[in-house]
Amino acid sequence: MNWETLLPQIQTYGTMLGINIITAALIFVIGKWAARIVKKVIVKLMNRAKVDTTLTSFVANLAYVGLMAFVVITSLSRLGIQTASLVAVLAAAGLAVGLALQGSLSNFAAGVLMIIFRPFKVGDRIDAAGIAGVVEEIDIFTTRLRTPDNKAIVVPNGQITGGPIVNYSAKDSMRVDMVFGVSYGDDIDKVKSVIADELSKHPKILPDPPPMIKLLELADSSVNFAVRPWVKTPDYWDVYFDTMENMKKRFDAEGISIPFPQRDVYMYGVDEEECEDHEHGEH
Repeated sequence: MNWETLLPQIQTYGTMLGINIITAALIFVIGKWAARIVKKVIVKLMNRAKVDTTLTSFVANLAYVGLMAFVVITSLSRLGIQTASLVAVLAAAGLAVGLALQGSLSNFAAGVLMIIFRPFKVGDRIDAAGIAGVVEEIDIFTTRLRTPDNKAIVVPNGQITGGPIVNYSAKDSMRVDMVFGVSYGDDIDKVKSVIADELSKHPKILPDPPPMIKLLELADSSVNFAVRPWVKTPDYWDVYFDTMENMKKRFDAEGISIPFPQRDVYMYGVDEEECEDHEHGEH
């Protein structure tokens, strides 16, 4: 073994290894610092755009983890470590996790879209995925609703965005649709006048636009009127229930009858001899 030849090679290799270690360490330190800066910039930009804090935190952390993975792989590659197999393993693991969490990822994507486009917000009364209630919390994967009977229901976001979303709180005012039926013997003009007068007495019914009172149909046993006043959105059910009760009392006081379904049955007499013949014929 020629030490005079081997020693310079060892020195050269050691120098290169030291340089690579220092370079890899610098790449890691600088890369980590840059990843933190990028994370802070993302948070600042998303906060300025008034994006939901849940989505802001998730996106910023996801970007940070992705950048750090790139920094680590670059550092290991600088040390001479083959990273191709490591990248392949990570990609395969990511694919397996993605397939296993397919439903969760779908809910996540739906949650991101909901937070970005905001079809509703916390406090809104909505009807979505066949469930009606007030929105209490919007997360990345699920949305929490409170039903009118005070039940808490957690709905996956994918189910909410997979169908129509009815937001009853999106507008300041709403129209209350009601139908009142009276008998054919009642005077139509009087009925319309009584309904209009009763609606004008309710303090929560808006004068503009004025309530609509129209003859809707001539039904089998009643003349039906479509009554459609406008109210502030939070007053919808108060006006609906009050109007139903007040209109019944007013109709009773004005002598206006509210018909109900009925059936007339006619009895025909039959001779005893015919009955006996009929019974004998059956035997």
